[in-house]
Amino acid sequence: MKNEIIEKIKNELNEDIEKVNNRKDLEELKLKYMSKKGKITELNSEIKNIEPDKRRDFGKLVNEVKDTFNSFYDEKDKLYKNLEINEKLEKDKIDISMPTYNIPIGAPNILEKTIEEVEEVFMSMGYDVVDGPEIELDKYNFEMLNIPKGHPARDAQDTFYVEGDTMLLRSQTSPVQVRCMLEGEGITPIRVICPGKTYRRDDDDATHSHQFMQIEGLIVDKNISLSDLKGTMDVIMKKLFGNNVQTRFRPSFYPFTEPSVEVDISCFKCNGKGCNICKDGWITICGAGVVHPHVLEMSGYDPKVWSGFAFGFGAERVTMVKYGIGDIRTFYNTDLRSLENFDRLEENIW
Repeated sequence: MKNEIIEKIKNELNEDIEKVNNRKDLEELKLKYMSKKGKITELNSEIKNIEPDKRRDFGKLVNEVKDTFNSFYDEKDKLYKNLEINEKLEKDKIDISMPTYNIPIGAPNILEKTIEEVEEVFMSMGYDVVDGPEIELDKYNFEMLNIPKGHPARDAQDTFYVEGDTMLLRSQTSPVQVRCMLEGEGITPIRVICPGKTYRRDDDDATHSHQFMQIEGLIVDKNISLSDLKGTMDVIMKKLFGNNVQTRFRPSFYPFTEPSVEVDISCFKCNGKGCNICKDGWITICGAGVVHPHVLEMSGYDPKVWSGFAFGFGAERVTMVKYGIGDIRTFYNTDLRSLENFDRLEENIW
């Protein structure tokens, strides 16, 4: 009697197999025969009720039905998986013969790139990059830089004061140097550059801005001289403008350095012949000098033991000269088209 049931299920399975046309039909077939209450599963559970001497033959017949199902299911499962993969590939296929879209690619901000170039050069020479507050005390912005009360630089037309005459928007990044010297407590050598935003009361035009990025540097150590400053300027200017660039010093005056100099570079466009950029073959880049003994003394350094040099230049100024930018407002407007010329920086150098 049990064998007749097996034969009946086997015939029914063969009939159902013929009706399978898709993945859904295949899963329904599996549910019907191999689930917990499936017909083949129920046959397996009947083995314990068969007489011991007939169990072997009964189990053999059940396994034949089970093998028939498994062989069919594995074959169809593999087939449908391949069909699904091919269908997805066909659906997601990209036509490489179609023209591509013109997707604009961004570029580093030209001003930030110049600042990073300067930072990398000085870090390679052992300098630290430091910053400080943009809202500064008069004490650090002027007094400790040897700029006493009544000095023209304190005129309200030059400086943004935010609280009487004691607090202001820094007009230079030199206060960061003062803070570094105070932290050094008169015993620690200092080697830093201080890039950052500065503010001055000025009318905005092609060459002036009420805010601009300044990069200042300071070294305080023993036996530092003007020749060390000259060598440092040579390195940084060659890095920024090319190995053929020469530097020269011209006497100048700054309250916080003595002696003070203007740093010029030979024009890399005309090679000293004179052009619309340099006029006489030289371009003024920055101011510098040996740190004034009084500045060292106010910050706790004995000028008889310690010496140093300082320098400062506008990042916009250097970038404008290097890349031939004629208007400082280019750096701060919101028209991205003005930056398109600098996507490939190497092609825009004179």
